[in-house]
Amino acid sequence: MWVKVDFTNIKRIISMFRGFSKISIDSKGRLAIPSRYRALVLDQALNNLVITLNPLDRSLWLYPLPEWELIEDKLTTLSDFDKQSRRTKQMMRGYANDCQLDSQGRILIPKELRGYAELSRQAVILGQGNKFEIWDEKSWEKQRDDWLESMGNESTSSSDSLRSLSL
Repeated sequence: MWVKVDFTNIKRIISMFRGFSKISIDSKGRLAIPSRYRALVLDQALNNLVITLNPLDRSLWLYPLPEWELIEDKLTTLSDFDKQSRRTKQMMRGYANDCQLDSQGRILIPKELRGYAELSRQAVILGQGNKFEIWDEKSWEKQRDDWLESMGNESTSSSDSLRSLSL
């Protein structure tokens, strides 16, 4: 049975997830959310999370339910007649799974999503503001190194929004 929760009185989750943690995935596919985030998830998302595949990389996105509902609203506005939009909706919504922290602060990652992200026993979780990214540790290290190498490559062009970013 699906119950719609009204999050209008819960403050918007903005940039609450940041940082990097190495984590283990047990034989049942459970991973422990780093303890520094658990109270935020309980307080601001009423312990309701949504995990789905990242259609851009072989990783997963983990959203607090209020944030996911905003994403889902945006996905709804995409045209079904645009092939890329339709595929993005199919992948992100089709593989979205509701999950909650158990008493030990763990979530269960469905087998299909573990397979998609090629998750082994060692993984990393990256805070991305409104969500987490979950990567297999070795895949993350390779991707990170590839990205860092390409950032220093003079032939790689930046987007307008990146060129205007001042850090």
